[in-house]
Amino acid sequence: MIDVEQSREQARQESFRQTLLNAHRTIAFSETVRLAIDSFRSSKARFMLTALGMVIGSASVILVVTIGLTGRDYALGLIEKIGTNMISLEYSGGGATGTENTIYNDYLTRDDERAVVAQVPSVQYSSPVLEMHDRISFGGGVVKDTLVLGVVPQYQQVRNLIVTDGRFMDDEDENAHIKCAIVTIPFAQQMFGSADAAVGQTFQISGIPFTIIGTFKESVDDFGQSEITDNTILIPYSVGRYFTGTDNVKLIYFSLRSMDDVPDAAKSIVKIVKSRHKPNSVYHTTDLKELLTTAALIANGLTAVLIAVAMVTLAVGGVGIMNIMLANVRARIREIGIRKALGATSREIRLQFLTEAVMISLAGGVVGTALGLALPLSVHLLSSYAIPISPWSIVAALGVSLVVGVIFGTVPATRAAQMDPVEALKYE
Repeated sequence: MIDVEQSREQARQESFRQTLLNAHRTIAFSETVRLAIDSFRSSKARFMLTALGMVIGSASVILVVTIGLTGRDYALGLIEKIGTNMISLEYSGGGATGTENTIYNDYLTRDDERAVVAQVPSVQYSSPVLEMHDRISFGGGVVKDTLVLGVVPQYQQVRNLIVTDGRFMDDEDENAHIKCAIVTIPFAQQMFGSADAAVGQTFQISGIPFTIIGTFKESVDDFGQSEITDNTILIPYSVGRYFTGTDNVKLIYFSLRSMDDVPDAAKSIVKIVKSRHKPNSVYHTTDLKELLTTAALIANGLTAVLIAVAMVTLAVGGVGIMNIMLANVRARIREIGIRKALGATSREIRLQFLTEAVMISLAGGVVGTALGLALPLSVHLLSSYAIPISPWSIVAALGVSLVVGVIFGTVPATRAAQMDPVEALKYE
């Protein structure tokens, strides 16, 4: 029983000593912070100049990440306007068949499009593309070689086309075989002087008159990488097939409800089409999802490089802090000697100078972060454009500022802690 009571008393005493020790540490740390603040107040100019490097570095990190994110979003936005949920299906060629090694052509047809739409639920829009190269005749005997594409009304949604004047073809034009056309803006300007002047004008394909009902442009300039050129005319597919005399089409576009459906839908489309054609025929699909992923990786890589450059600025600011703190130690040698003579330990001296370095670095990081956020936030407030801001860039700027203060403040703090109090008191 006596042993139990003694154990409880020892536990209470140990808890009391631990409480006193924690209180002492708290008082010691608060006293260290107060001394650091007093030091800054006595030399405000030196404090601000020392923190300036960290201000510039932290602001650079925020702005570099913001610029990188803005550039990435802009590039990805352009790709998305082309159609990240769009799949194009093309015939890549056939092989030899039979013992006679006969070469055959097994082109896509409109029935292939209908079969895919019926069997792939994720397809939202689709359109065949019937390609013709004809000599177009205008009033006054003007004849021009032009690319004519036979498409259906959903071609506008699939390709994200923008109608600038007039209108696009509709289901009535397709079903009634109306002889109408939509032309590109460059074509309209070249032939009629302006886009709006082209609407209502007529031309002839193989002697058959067509009326221009609208002008269009692509959402994004693809620099000639699509089937649409500056001299392209769109006519209803039902009309175009009478000029070719065949159901064969150059390619078929499919627009899916979600970009996430693209991989599975592409496999299904190829499987369905191959089941409808000869065994050796080759068909392939193309989509922009891989391009979108690659563009994001490139943008992130460039952002990482720019962040590394901004980190160099922070490192330079850290070197400045170390140099100033070393000079500060030399200027306060007698103060260090007096504190040690009054009972301050080497640990407390080290903590004091390390605290000063960290506070300088962190103060510069906070101010720099605020300045770095001020620009994108002001743009957002003054305009409708929202510049993306990464929370991780704020964490990185403040975190690196703290680490820089610790790393570059360790050498001056250690030098101050290792001083001999007698020699320090003799220093003049």
